[in-house]
Amino acid sequence: MTDASVLPVALRAAYLALHRRSEAAFAPHGVTADQFVLLATLSRGRALTQRELARRMSSDPSTVRAMLVLLERRGLVARNGHPTDGRARTVALTAEGRRTFRHLWEVGEPIRARMLGALEPGEVDVLVGLLTRVAAALDVESGAVGGPGSSHPSENES
Repeated sequence: MTDASVLPVALRAAYLALHRRSEAAFAPHGVTADQFVLLATLSRGRALTQRELARRMSSDPSTVRAMLVLLERRGLVARNGHPTDGRARTVALTAEGRRTFRHLWEVGEPIRARMLGALEPGEVDVLVGLLTRVAAALDVESGAVGGPGSSHPSENES
């Protein structure tokens, strides 16, 4: 039986390995790994409020807002007033944002292939389920668990 004290270290090591590799892959395209997650979250379909986007990304609203400002300047996202809530803003990918995300998805394919290559068939679903449960258990107060942020661009999940 594995000592439970290794779990936080193992989770951090996996996250940092993924983050470093993603940062290196996306940097030549002027996008950070976190910005890619934001674009991937928006690629799933309809416009989201900034608060909902932050929740689905498991991020804080101020960090998401800062990323949105940068991505909006680049023409990758558009922020508009919410149709029924005057205080809220909705966010969606622009046409350029969708093209950029599709390109970044291809750029990230070797990273996903390497992750999948480390797992046996069926383990991906198990791993995602376990990570989702752990995140939900640790974040019960805020409800900020949004699930994986790198769905395929043709999928329309959530």
